[in-house]
Amino acid sequence: MAMMEFLVVLLPAVLSSDCKFMPFDCSDIYNSGETVSGIYSIYPAGDIPVWVYCQMISDGKDEDKGGWTVIQRRMDGSVNFYRPWNQYKRGFGNVESEYWLGLENMYQLTRNRKYMLRVDLEDFERRKGFALYSSFSVDCECVGYKLHVSGFTDGGAGDSLTHHSDKKFTTFDKDQDFHEEIFELYLLLISP
Repeated sequence: MAMMEFLVVLLPAVLSSDCKFMPFDCSDIYNSGETVSGIYSIYPAGDIPVWVYCQMISDGKDEDKGGWTVIQRRMDGSVNFYRPWNQYKRGFGNVESEYWLGLENMYQLTRNRKYMLRVDLEDFERRKGFALYSSFSVDCECVGYKLHVSGFTDGGAGDSLTHHSDKKFTTFDKDQDFHEEIFELYLLLISP
């Protein structure tokens, strides 16, 4: 299957009515009444906007009322994902098509809120599947943007991340796992 999107959702948050609306993530936008999927600005690190694609469509389950923040989107291979560490740190691509949100943005999002991770896949025959993780977070750069995932539910896509939980992020120019095959597996997972 070709990977299309990585998605993250925040459990509902309370907004203060006496300050400017600066949504922390797409669930804040959804909870404010916006239900159209598209490009929005969020503020995971304070007053600096980050443009993201918000998936507002819900599966209808209690834990999924819409408002997913897309952290990776792959559709047609138009963006090269073989990139150095600094680009994975800050993010790259075009939010209108293919992009990577950036490790620092993922850390800022997940450091104070609880998230689920949903990986949606679609192959060339338009067959779809997903993997859902009830818990997802990324640690700070000082510990290598270590990934934490747990609570896997199979929606036909299989579990490709639990084995990588508690592992540091690695790129070709910053190998933090000392196993070349891990980065090669990662490239395989993100290839269209």
